[in-house]
Amino acid sequence: MPDEIYNLANLNMPNTIIVGAQWGDEGKGKIVDYLTENADVIVRAQGGNNAGHTVIHGDRKYILHLIPSGILWPEKKCVIGNGVVIDPAALISEFETLGKQGIAISPDNLAISDRAHLTLPYHRFLDSYRESGLGGKKIGTTGRGIGPTYVDKMERSGIRMADLEDREFLDARLAEKIDQANRILHDSGTEPLELETIKVELQNAHERLAPFIRETTSFLHQQIAEGKSLLFEGAQGTYLDIDHGTYPFVTSSSTTAGGACTGSGVSPRVIDNVTAVVKAYTTRVGAGPFITENTEFSDRMHAMGREFGATTGRKRRCGWFDSVMARHACRLNGADHLALTNLDGLDGIETIKICTAYRLNGELLTIPPARVEDWENCEPVYEKITGWPDTATAGAANISSLPESSRTYLDRLAELCGTPIKLVGVGPDRKETLVCE
Repeated sequence: MPDEIYNLANLNMPNTIIVGAQWGDEGKGKIVDYLTENADVIVRAQGGNNAGHTVIHGDRKYILHLIPSGILWPEKKCVIGNGVVIDPAALISEFETLGKQGIAISPDNLAISDRAHLTLPYHRFLDSYRESGLGGKKIGTTGRGIGPTYVDKMERSGIRMADLEDREFLDARLAEKIDQANRILHDSGTEPLELETIKVELQNAHERLAPFIRETTSFLHQQIAEGKSLLFEGAQGTYLDIDHGTYPFVTSSSTTAGGACTGSGVSPRVIDNVTAVVKAYTTRVGAGPFITENTEFSDRMHAMGREFGATTGRKRRCGWFDSVMARHACRLNGADHLALTNLDGLDGIETIKICTAYRLNGELLTIPPARVEDWENCEPVYEKITGWPDTATAGAANISSLPESSRTYLDRLAELCGTPIKLVGVGPDRKETLVCE
């Protein structure tokens, strides 16, 4: 396609960013899947295969890690943007898994940015090695090599998709990186990585992925210029953001709305809507502070077969809704709407708590603190809401058919977050999504 400058000023462009407003696992995959019907292009812009989006439709369950959820819609186009770090072996495995589920993937419906960085075996090793040496201060990474990949990216020594075409450069860079990793392996008494094995694996991966690799920013700008609708699928959540999260218990990329722009090459001026996704309560996987965590509540969720990580299978830590976090996340992301999921998880509870402030050393806080040590010393200030123990939200046909007390709960959350609730999930299936008029 020839280079062109598109005049975007007068176009009607319903371009939407979906972002998590908690610690990830908010149900973004379901919301993206629901909204995809009215979108033309679905874009992943950050993170790697440490993310896990679960989509349930009918009797089918799909778990996606790198490929946008829009791949489940045959007529949609999907893009893995420049901000994503890609493990080629994991991506090919995802191709195969989806293929067995009847999902067709081709260059016609998936494009991969030539500027996306590669996660390779030495990144996974370095991730596990570093985490094992932290003892009681473990970050709680998934061990997928995401952090070390972003380290290479920031220190300008990474390998990108475009580099797969240059065998001379690629072989030299691989030899350098594997030599560095093997020095650490030698010191730890571990078997070294085999350069030739990794070169062959990467060559095979390139042959499989080459048809999908392209310059994606021009494609996205062309789609915008043609009046097409873009839907940006966020990974992880606001409080895993490298700048705004519970540092150092965070991921290595920008998980806020701004990251969708830098990770795709799309200007923030063409974004029309930001939808922040929250659960009706709060969950977290891995280490790090969690002010509203409640053991009894967690046990209840796990006993119901809920709240196990899509990527790791680990039990999620669970607690009451934290409106301090959610309100601040809405501000950071410029959220126009909230999409609230898992309301049915609160069915059967007599009294529900909402955290409205934190108490730290006798002082009330209404925004999250910067230091993780302060997070850990905060106490939640709760407001109690009457639950709906004898009725259920699960299976509700519309908002008006929800139990009255659950609607009161939704109204209070919207008030505390300063953001209207547009969508409500009352079950895992695509059709179990209610629209607030």
